Formats: sequence, C-alpha cells, structure tokens
Amino acid sequence: MTDVTLSSKNPTAVKAEALVVATAQTSDGVAVVSDQLPTDLLTQLETLAPQLGVTGARDEVRKIPAGDKLAADVLVLTGLGERAEDGTFATETLRRAAGAATRELAGLKSAAIALPASDDAEITAVTEGALLGAYAFNRYRTSGKAAPKAAGKDAAKNGKDPVAAIEILTPLHKNAKAKLAAERAAILAAAVHATRDLVNTAPNELYPATFADAAKAAAKDVKHLKVTVLDDKQLASGGYGGLTAVGQGSSRGPRLVKVAYTPAKPGAKIALVGKGITFDSGGISIKPAAGMEAMKSDMAGAAAVLSTVVAAAKLNLPVAVTGYLCLAENMPGGNAQRPADVITIYGGKTVEVLNTDAEGRIVMADGLVSAVEDGHDVVLDIATLTGAQMVALGSRTSAVMGSDDVRDEVKAAADASGELFWPMPLPEELTANIKSKVADVANSGPRWGGMLNAGLFLRTFVGDHPWAHLDIAGPAFNEGGAHGYTSGGGTGVGVRTLLTFVEGRAAAAAALPAK
Repeated sequence: MTDVTLSSKNPTAVKAEALVVATAQTSDGVAVVSDQLPTDLLTQLETLAPQLGVTGARDEVRKIPAGDKLAADVLVLTGLGERAEDGTFATETLRRAAGAATRELAGLKSAAIALPASDDAEITAVTEGALLGAYAFNRYRTSGKAAPKAAGKDAAKNGKDPVAAIEILTPLHKNAKAKLAAERAAILAAAVHATRDLVNTAPNELYPATFADAAKAAAKDVKHLKVTVLDDKQLASGGYGGLTAVGQGSSRGPRLVKVAYTPAKPGAKIALVGKGITFDSGGISIKPAAGMEAMKSDMAGAAAVLSTVVAAAKLNLPVAVTGYLCLAENMPGGNAQRPADVITIYGGKTVEVLNTDAEGRIVMADGLVSAVEDGHDVVLDIATLTGAQMVALGSRTSAVMGSDDVRDEVKAAADASGELFWPMPLPEELTANIKSKVADVANSGPRWGGMLNAGLFLRTFVGDHPWAHLDIAGPAFNEGGAHGYTSGGGTGVGVRTLLTFVEGRAAAAAALPAK
C-alpha cells in the first residue's frame, strides 16, 4: 500500500513528482487555498483559471506544469467547492478532494499534499482521502513479457500502480495526536483496500473455502485474533440449515467463519455478521444474464466484516469484536434448493423458500442466531441484501434499520466516518408480507417494501436483542465511473462506519467507572 508521512516542508520547496493544492469556488471565480505559495503564483493561477478549465468544483482535478517557482514537477489542483459560512471546509470535502487527486496520480512515485491540515480532524480526513484514492486492482493484468503473443501488445499493458509515497504537509507533523490520526488512517485505508480486493477477485478464485483461507491469512500474526471455520459437513451436522441449503447447489460447499478479536478484559462485546455469497446466480430462481457478472460482489458484507475485525485488532481497541462470515455460492446445480422447500435455520426456526434468489437473508439467519447465542452486547449485520435498497436510495447511499437506538448509533458513526447511510423503518404491519402458509416465516414477500421485508425477516432471528441491519446493495460495487476517493468495482463501503461504531463503543466502555 502507499506509504504516508506527515511533513512540515514548505510546499514551494518540497521535491516530489506532484504537489497537490486545493481550489475553491468563490463569487468572483476561483481561489487557490494556500497561505504558503508565492502571492504572484496564486494571482497567476487564479487569473488563468478559466483558460485552464479550473472551476474549483468538488471532485475536479487539473494537472499543470509546476513552473520554476516550485520544486515539484507537476502542480495538481483539486476542487473543494464552496466554503462553509464560517470559511472552512467540511472534513468529508477534504477527504474527497485528497482522494480525487491521488486517483489521478497513479504511476507516480511521490506526491505532496498541501490541503488544509491544521487540526486532527483535517489531518485525518486528508490522510484517509489520499490513501483511499490511492488504490488499483491489477491482479489479473499481465506484463508484456508474461502475456501470450497471441494476445497482442495492447492486451499486455499493465494498469498503473497507485502513487507509491505521499507526504501530508501540515504544521502539526510532530504532534502526537496527529501522528496517531495518520496511523489510524493508514490502518483504516488498508482495511478498505483489503475489502475492495476481495470484492474485485474473480469468483472462480474466491469461493467459500478460499475466502476462509483469506480470513486465516488476514489474521495471521495479528494479536488476540482467532479464526474458526465450520465446513459444509460441520454446518450440516450442526443444524446450520440456511448455509447448507443455499450452498448445496454448488460443487463448492459453504463455510461459516468466525473471526474473533478478544483483548484482555474487553469493555464490551460486539458481533458483526456479514453476507458472503461469493457468487449469486440466483439459484433455480435464476437472475437475468445481463449484469450477472457484478454478482461476484455479493460477498461485500462479509469482506467488510473481516477487514473491520482485523483493523480493530491492529488498533488494539479495548472491546471484543467477533465477525461471522456467512459464506456460500448460490448456484442452480442438480442438488440446489427449490422454491417451496422448507429449511430449518440454526436454532430451530423454519423458513419456506419462495425465491432462491432471496438467499442472502437465509445464510445471514444462521449467523445472526449464532451471534445472539454467543452473548454479544450488540449485533450488527451488513449485506448486499436487496435490489430494493437501490430503488429506494440509489447507488451511493446505504440503508440502516433495526433497534431504534442501535440504528441511530450506526447512523451517527456513518456521519462521523463520511459514509452515506440513511435510517429506514421496520413497520410492524409489513410482517404479514413474510408470513408463510407452512413454516415460521417465508424468505420473500411482495415487491413493495422489499428492503423492509428483508429487514423484518432478519429481525425474526434476533428477537429483542440490540441489533441493526446495514443494506449496502448498491454502494458496495461501483459499476459507474470512479469519483472522489471511490474506485470503480468494489468500494469497501461499510468498513469506515463499522470501525467508527466499534471505536465509539470502546470509548463508551473506557468512560465507565472501573468495576
């Protein structure tokens, strides 16, 4: 991953391949946001802004020759939009601007970022954004020497690697809190990148058994972290009917992976349950062919859970966090579950399968019951669960529902982390939508309120336990163009919210009187 350091160097003197400076929209045009660049250079840039195509708008990035007044080779202007009424910029604005800039610097060895970074919050935002934007997934691109001759030279071109090293220019470069903020940002960004990598991995390589191996590899040499794997035979004999039913149509059996971080004397116990459908064909209720390739992303929730638990361990947070990765491949094989099957979830509740493409909630049910049984203070689940989420909220805003207090706590964590989540209700009158004629509950209901129907289904398996459900169906996989610090493909959404939630619980536990 990209190296990041804090530095007090003057922007004019820093020797880097690129120097990143912010621009802003004003009533008169464009302002360059810097108090260290030469006045005549600022005037020149602001005067030439129209000719350079610089407007200062958010997500705008323009690269120009640095000239003889700067030691850097290239000057990169990244837009912040308009200032707030108090003259400052929101931390998420800084995060996006830094990320938009570093996305454009792929292939470079060094860059210096001179965005506003005069307090811990600004340093955190700029560092996070810079690292989140410095991402590329080039695993399957071959070099010219390795590519088959028949492929042709164009097919052999590598994608550019992210910028190798970044200096964040700040007067607080020696401040202890600032250093900790930068270290946390690096751990967080690594967690998001790991999630993106898993989501972007081809489904012929990432299936339940290899996902379990990836969890073991991620936990290796991390203190207080233990991974336990239940394979398909153990799941069947243990009564995990949801995972068994969904996975039985594939030649590659399901897994339930527990990733447990248990520090000494934890102040709280948190469970994170992630949907991990490594490929979702829809099963016998098969999906349309168009767009099915994106269904390799149906394990994004489990990937986010794994990365969050690992990050919590690396940060040495004083709370126990256990991830439950509910892994299966949903295929229409000869042994696949059928519409009208009745299955028994771990713990004894029965489910009538009306739609085999509503499989995520079935595997999640096993994980949720297991998490509640293990006695955690709170349970969060995260899943690419419903297309209805995208109908309701689009492709960039995730949904959260559940116990009112936990739902609101998740929303606050999302706001603090810069991720977009919106609270949704679980109306009691909709429980009739998932009523079964033959079993305790049906796995599918009417089209209307589909996201809420799925949430109500999950609630069946947690009862009154403190719980929230995060539906990230649209935001987990970016099928459009990259924007801000968000790459195409896997986005890593949810990691920042989950980790901020865990940190909030850790802070609350630390504030309690010692027993």
